[in-house]
Amino acid sequence: MLKGSFAAILFGLTSLAMATDSVQFRGPDRNGIYPETGLMRQWPERGPVELWSLDGLGQGYGSMSIVNGSLYVTGVKSGNEYVYAVSLSGEKKWEQSMGKAHSGSGYPGSRSTPTYDQGALYVMNSVGKIFRLNAETGKIDWELDMSKRFENVRSPHFGFAESLLIDGDRVICTPGGKGATVAALDKKTGKTVWTTPGLDEATSYCSIRVFDNGKVRQYITMTSKSMIGVDPKDGALLWRHDYPAQYDIHAVSPVFSGNLIYVSDGYKQGGTMVELAADGKSVAPKWTEKSLDCHHGGLVEIGGYIYGAASNGRWVCLDINTGEVKKAIKGVGKGSVIYADGMLIGYGEKGKMGLFKASPDQFDLISEFEIEKGKGQHWSHPVISAGKLYVRRGNVLMAYEIQSKNS
Repeated sequence: MLKGSFAAILFGLTSLAMATDSVQFRGPDRNGIYPETGLMRQWPERGPVELWSLDGLGQGYGSMSIVNGSLYVTGVKSGNEYVYAVSLSGEKKWEQSMGKAHSGSGYPGSRSTPTYDQGALYVMNSVGKIFRLNAETGKIDWELDMSKRFENVRSPHFGFAESLLIDGDRVICTPGGKGATVAALDKKTGKTVWTTPGLDEATSYCSIRVFDNGKVRQYITMTSKSMIGVDPKDGALLWRHDYPAQYDIHAVSPVFSGNLIYVSDGYKQGGTMVELAADGKSVAPKWTEKSLDCHHGGLVEIGGYIYGAASNGRWVCLDINTGEVKKAIKGVGKGSVIYADGMLIGYGEKGKMGLFKASPDQFDLISEFEIEKGKGQHWSHPVISAGKLYVRRGNVLMAYEIQSKNS
């Protein structure tokens, strides 16, 4: 059973879920921020207590969703891709095949995080097939192949990596191609509701987000060549900002603050801040900054500051209004970042987990420990739920206790 508050709150774009649940990639609002309290301010020297670990998930870099006492995660075994349901005590409940996996172009493994909504899971596999599954049993309700449904859909070099968005009664995805840069599907049937035509640009590893400043509401994401805004009502392209990236990799979802939209890319490209016009139909550049070139580890914005890891391994704190670097530290090397209860948690690509104070004046590494289980790259984004830290490395899923004893 999940611990903590059981008061139901509305998690933005999804159905009612428990306060300790994480129904989609990078938390309730896809921004890496988790609504947890009472967490440790410092970890023991050897790290938090490991509660359990589960082997046998296959290779994968996708994160986890956690809902109603189950964790949902994907993995690749013997060339086939699977979805798994795991109990909060670390036992596998069920597994469901999603067919043959993409080769990964040298980095085989699943990349998508399942999204939960009203008893169903929605997940995209690495070859661009979309599935709706029963969350209790793993039974497939429907599936579709984007390359067959839409025109000129091209697989990214490393395979499809998008984590699907549920908005009301629709599944939102980014097929790319001439007639369906973005597409909305009926979540119960999989039928196409609308598509965004007009661009012939491939999808590029980015998971779409909803921008909503109280006056303007739209979907914002990155294609292989652009940053775009899309009308949720009919899929109309509201604006396009030319934004090419090295190797067409835009793997980090945009960061929002008021009317500001920030994106960052690896390979020394760095980040760019733009401001959305009041009518939501154009953006204007505000500033660019090169040192925070986040490859695929995500970013968080807290109190007017952006935090993340650069490709050279430095951890950077930026002023959101000016792009000024307030502090850059060694941290735990290049990796992913999430936030909860005033603290940042980083997972470095060399296996170090780190705890940081989320403050521009006190931005320093407080605690760290090594992830030693599992094989392959340390690329999965960690998740916090009910005072537990969940970490996935390759074929192994681990759970750690990070709730403070004094809370």
